[in-house]
Amino acid sequence: MGILAKIFTWWNGATIGTSLYSLRKGRQVGEDSTGNRYFEAKDKSGRRWVIYNGPNDASRVPPEWHGWLHHTHDLLPHELPAARAWEADYSPNATGTADAYRPAGALERGGKRAAATGDYEAWSPN
Repeated sequence: MGILAKIFTWWNGATIGTSLYSLRKGRQVGEDSTGNRYFEAKDKSGRRWVIYNGPNDASRVPPEWHGWLHHTHDLLPHELPAARAWEADYSPNATGTADAYRPAGALERGGKRAAATGDYEAWSPN
């Protein structure tokens, strides 16, 4: 990414200002498996933030880090108890991608729906 994009855009990752603020006012507390870095304020104000590795998309934050960012718990993910057998692995939001859910009748799947059953009565104005 070019230097101008780093200065003026926030949606493709952290701007230079955010990166400098993180170095000066923050302390890195961890990193997740996708390379996102997590910070908390050095001044004990309680502020916490994430610098994304790639596009800024909140759905790219795993649940254990989401809980820490929003003060749901104060434990870092490596301090949390092991995941339960019934817990699903983290997966990012697939909306807008080729992996997005498309129900029957969606235009991307041909736009054909099943016929309406007997419990449906179409409205028509008088």
